[in-house]
Amino acid sequence: MSVRIRMKMMGRKHRPFFRVCIIDRQKARDGLEIEEVGTYDPMVKDKGARVKLNMERFDYWMSVGATPSDRVATLIKKIKLNRFGTAAPPPEMTPPKAPPNPEPASEGAPAEGEAPAEAPAE
Repeated sequence: MSVRIRMKMMGRKHRPFFRVCIIDRQKARDGLEIEEVGTYDPMVKDKGARVKLNMERFDYWMSVGATPSDRVATLIKKIKLNRFGTAAPPPEMTPPKAPPNPEPASEGAPAEGEAPAEAPAE
């Protein structure tokens, strides 16, 4: 029996949640598992708290010959190297653009908002 360490989908629409399980290679993704060794919740804001894994059991199953899936291998690599990091801060806001300068009025016509000049009375 070939054993894999892979994730089992447990969430709902737009709210994913995964269990990291030891499962037979030929079973369905959400099929009956042999053992659950951890969880992965990608919706948690703190990146370091997204994965909870029992590393003793994981190491045991690896020593027995279980192979991790690509996604689980990536998670394990990040856990061992502690490379979850922190979320990047948002970029700085750019200041608003200044309104364009009004065009200079022609010499004979009054500018906007000004009353027309009255001719001197004779």
